[in-house]
Amino acid sequence: MTPRTGQADMGQAGTGEAGTGTAAAERVLLTSAQTTSTTTLLAEAAARRGLTTAVLEGPGTLERLAGRPVHWYGGPLAAARIAAPLGLALLEPGDDWLARLPEEFTRRRIELTTLAEAWTLRHPAFVKPPADKSIPPAVYPDGSRLPRTGERIGPDMPVLVSEPVTFAAEYRLFVRDGEVLTGSRYARFGRLDPAPLTDGAAAFARRLLDAVGDTLPSAVALDVGPIADPYDPAEHWAVVEANLPWFAHCYAADPERVLDVVLRAAGPAAELAEADRRFVRALTDI
Repeated sequence: MTPRTGQADMGQAGTGEAGTGTAAAERVLLTSAQTTSTTTLLAEAAARRGLTTAVLEGPGTLERLAGRPVHWYGGPLAAARIAAPLGLALLEPGDDWLARLPEEFTRRRIELTTLAEAWTLRHPAFVKPPADKSIPPAVYPDGSRLPRTGERIGPDMPVLVSEPVTFAAEYRLFVRDGEVLTGSRYARFGRLDPAPLTDGAAAFARRLLDAVGDTLPSAVALDVGPIADPYDPAEHWAVVEANLPWFAHCYAADPERVLDVVLRAAGPAAELAEADRRFVRALTDI
């Protein structure tokens, strides 16, 4: 597909902050060929501020974009193929980030372990990989119900095992430099239900970021929500997980501000801030 170029100013894109002096029109937002509503919204926002947008359709796309500053929105498997040729740095939270959080922010027990260890579970647990969905995130009755074969599935695979809880609502917040730029509710009691961000969700996120913001990359998507406890009517907020902004749905969030976070989270390695180097995803992990 031939890249298409918008005409608007970059606004708060954040891509010029590395001091490269690169004009907006020379930059590219590259998206996967699998179109989603978020892909469309981000491409439209990028075009409005003057970025070129392109769709990854094969090796020819990489050849056309070689040498240009590229930002990525799409899945991790495709990212693994294009990151090195295009010089991308993909930011992600550490695998053990959720497990290391103080319990005041998780409200449940969480452990980072291996799939082999999770196979030995003899009680219900919520199990998910830290940063992808190679194993469907779910509450499993015991370890015998977890997959044992499949693409990228093996005994040494890292998984997060947590105490099952019920979130009354779940919110996604897009964060850059420790500031919540935008967000959205995306579910109620596990069912998709997008709605505007609430003051409660934003306030909890700010408290979390004030306490542990330095343990996260400068651009991240945070999922949080109040836990429903039939024995405690008080509202207790907790972290659901931290996500890859370059592979996260925006739901009812402002796509312009989501784009600000995506551009920082998946962009040219040459513009990477020193503080973010420890959060660059190793290509062998994708």
